[in-house]
Amino acid sequence: MSGSRLSGPAAASGSRAPSSRAERAAALDLTVARLLNIGTLFSVALLAVGVVLMATSGQSPLDPDFPPLDLARLPADLLALRPEGFLWLGLIAVILTPITRVIVSLAGFVRDGDRTMVLISVLILCVIAASVVISTLIR
Repeated sequence: MSGSRLSGPAAASGSRAPSSRAERAAALDLTVARLLNIGTLFSVALLAVGVVLMATSGQSPLDPDFPPLDLARLPADLLALRPEGFLWLGLIAVILTPITRVIVSLAGFVRDGDRTMVLISVLILCVIAASVVISTLIR
């Protein structure tokens, strides 16, 4: 025998590409799980750094002079180790993690030809986009 045939999540970590629909679905599930895990850990780490920096500097996020989100200022805040830079980036990562999950899932559904799930994923992204547009108009 030339080797055993892997299935499920084991196939996703093997050297060969998943061939059956079930194997591709398992590989997609594993990819999404890893993405969510990494995104969550990254977000929590950024927020923790921001909280520690804020505590050591005596600042409070409830202070009236706490800077609002300014994407142009974010790199300078991070390089200067200002707590607000880490807190804002952590919040952005928290928001982008599930959005990225939908995009990765959408790509997997397109690859598999699952039209129903492609439609659902596109509709979810449309709802997210609409909420962003509406929130910017309400300001």
